[in-house]
Amino acid sequence: MKKIGILTSGGDAPGMNAAIRAIVRSSLNKKFNVIGFKNGYDGLIDNKFVNFDRRSVGNIIQHGGSILYTSRSLRFLEEKYRLIAAKNLDKIDIDSLVVIGGEGSARGAKELAKDTKIKVVCIPATIDKDMPLVGKTIGFDTAINTALNAIDKIRDTATTSNVTHIVEVMGRNCGWLAILAGIGAGAEAALIPESKTDVDILSKRVINQLKSGKKGCILIVAEGSHLNGNVLAEKLKEKRILDIRITSLGHIQRGGNPSAADRVLASELGYAAVKSVINNTNNVILAKPLDKIKEIPLNKLKITPNKIDKSLYNLINILA
Repeated sequence: MKKIGILTSGGDAPGMNAAIRAIVRSSLNKKFNVIGFKNGYDGLIDNKFVNFDRRSVGNIIQHGGSILYTSRSLRFLEEKYRLIAAKNLDKIDIDSLVVIGGEGSARGAKELAKDTKIKVVCIPATIDKDMPLVGKTIGFDTAINTALNAIDKIRDTATTSNVTHIVEVMGRNCGWLAILAGIGAGAEAALIPESKTDVDILSKRVINQLKSGKKGCILIVAEGSHLNGNVLAEKLKEKRILDIRITSLGHIQRGGNPSAADRVLASELGYAAVKSVINNTNNVILAKPLDKIKEIPLNKLKITPNKIDKSLYNLINILA
């Protein structure tokens, strides 16, 4: 009887539980055994796992986080620990592993497949949407809606008190959250890692908006931008924009019940992962860049840079 291993790795993303549920129940429908490893790749190394049955994944689809927990395993970067993980998998007769996580998790899966005979299938789950080629990632839709919900509330107080608010969102290396939050919230600007913002131009725009009668302005800053919220605030004060508040949304964007879109995407990709295992597919990440699920070789992710949509980025300024 075939056994499938599952783990969630890296930063958590709403919808991971929905993916776990889909993998477990799709596998059991095929009479496969399913093993879940706790704490990401550390669970492989430490051989910490649970056996899943249908009821193990009951009533989890609506919950954020991961029932398997996650970690960023520094040990797994070393070949000796990957070999320990492979031996642990071999001892319990697992030859296929489904990894749910982001870009770093996919790299770890690729290295495991290279060093061992383990077949790996990845499912993209990251609120940053920082993976090339894959399109939508599990957790992004929930995160952007969480950010917009908070920014809408900030807009209310900004308008009432005529204050400029700087809102920091996540996005260490990628500006997708900031861009879509900027458009969806009607922000005056978004600062992203992929592009530098001219503070002189930005300050003139804000001043002109306020002079024209606008009550309060919203500026979105990705955490990986060349200017963080505090630095931007100081530079704007130098330009005589004195009434400024800073709000960092932080890890609130990682939590919460997954949106309908994330639950459906996670369910589709989880089911597709089991089909890939049945077909003995190896070293791929499953994605839905448009309307159909595709298998993308992991080695393509490294050579293809992730890009933002500059037309969306420019739309923020046009509509401000």
